[in-house]
Amino acid sequence: RAGGWFRMLRLSCCQRVLYWIPVLFIALIVAWSYYAYVLQLCIVVYLLVYHVVFIMFVWAYWQTIFTKPMNPLKEFHLSHSDKELLEREDRGESQQEILRRIAKDLPIYTRTNSGAIRFCDRCQLLKPDRCHHCSVCDKCILKMDHHCPWVNNCVGFANYKFFMLFLLYSLLYCLFITATDLQYFIKFWTNGLPDTQAKFHILFLFFSASMFSVSLASLFIYHCWLVCKNRSTLEAVRSPVFRHGTDKNGFSLGFSKNFRQVFGDEVKYWPIPVFSR
Repeated sequence: RAGGWFRMLRLSCCQRVLYWIPVLFIALIVAWSYYAYVLQLCIVVYLLVYHVVFIMFVWAYWQTIFTKPMNPLKEFHLSHSDKELLEREDRGESQQEILRRIAKDLPIYTRTNSGAIRFCDRCQLLKPDRCHHCSVCDKCILKMDHHCPWVNNCVGFANYKFFMLFLLYSLLYCLFITATDLQYFIKFWTNGLPDTQAKFHILFLFFSASMFSVSLASLFIYHCWLVCKNRSTLEAVRSPVFRHGTDKNGFSLGFSKNFRQVFGDEVKYWPIPVFSR
């Protein structure tokens, strides 16, 4: 039994290490792009703008990775007596009666597709609206959007603004590199660059930046649309179910309030990766 437990623990540790591989990949790409741009294309005016965008990009990326997306409050967790009561009932309808009794004092308005109270067996809690269980984190996440392997974290209530800024500044970062590297990329094909190691960095820097620009632009535009509609990625795929039925716009409060739900009321904090909701 001890040997089996040790193997499971070792497997869990290996999985956690593997989850960091995408983050490490992005970190290496960013570090190399810094080397290629700063040391191979060193132009003072470019560097001033580059470092502002670079710092904001890395700051937003760091915040997205290490900010916990937030879990449900203790009020939504079952008490010890409620757990025992629920375990004693073997019929679904009887269990639902218990859950409905507990939920009547909580601000819960969404239901399952069958109209039942949303309950998480793993976390032993009544799911708040827009809350979903992440199988990777093995936790219920408030206003869960998705689990992002590139940040090894769930994107949810507390770090969605950081994720949006990460997309924005990473897109600006790639576009700026593509625009300022273009003239050297043209010189590469017209043999206008000296035959040094720098020319190969310039070539691959342009290709990688332009490639990431396309994918980041599409992802950023999509999430801007989600913010305007006050939807998560999960809600865009499957509309939330309320007591009165399915409503894809059930959480929308209008463009202005939808935007402020993510970025907060103070305009000066909108472009900065600090919590401001």
